[in-house]
Amino acid sequence: MNGRYEVGDVGQTLALAKAFAAELKPGDVVCLEGDLGSGKTTFTQGVAAALGAKRPVTSPTFCLVVEHPTERFLLVHMDLYRLHDEDDVLSIGWEDYLSRGAVLFVEWPDRAGDLVPASARHVRFSHGESEDSRVVEFSP
Repeated sequence: MNGRYEVGDVGQTLALAKAFAAELKPGDVVCLEGDLGSGKTTFTQGVAAALGAKRPVTSPTFCLVVEHPTERFLLVHMDLYRLHDEDDVLSIGWEDYLSRGAVLFVEWPDRAGDLVPASARHVRFSHGESEDSRVVEFSP
C-alpha cells in the first residue's frame, strides 16, 4: 500500500488498517510517525483486529513494548519515545523479535537509528482539515 489517504472517522481508519494488515509478512518493520493524537494507536488497533489479535491494543508509552499474538505472527507494538539510542532499543528485544519473525509496529522510530532496516514501511499520520479527519501516508 502506497499513497496518501484522508480518513474522516475511526471507521475509515480501521478499514485502511485492515487493507494494510493483509499485506504484512513476518519480519516486517512498520514505522509509525506523527503527532500525539494523530491516529497511530487507532491504526495499530485496526491492524491487530484484522489479524485476529485477542487482546485490546493500547498505547505502549509506559511499558515500551506490548506483544499481540495474532493468527499469522506476533505483532509487537513499540513506543521508543523514552529511549535514547540504539543500545536502549536493543535492550528491549529488537533483534530477538525480528529473529522470531515478529512484525514490529514502531512509534518514534528515529530512536532506533540504523536498526531500522531499509525495507521498513513508513506510515505517517497527520491531522486533516477538519477536526475529525486524519491524513495517512504510506511509503515503502
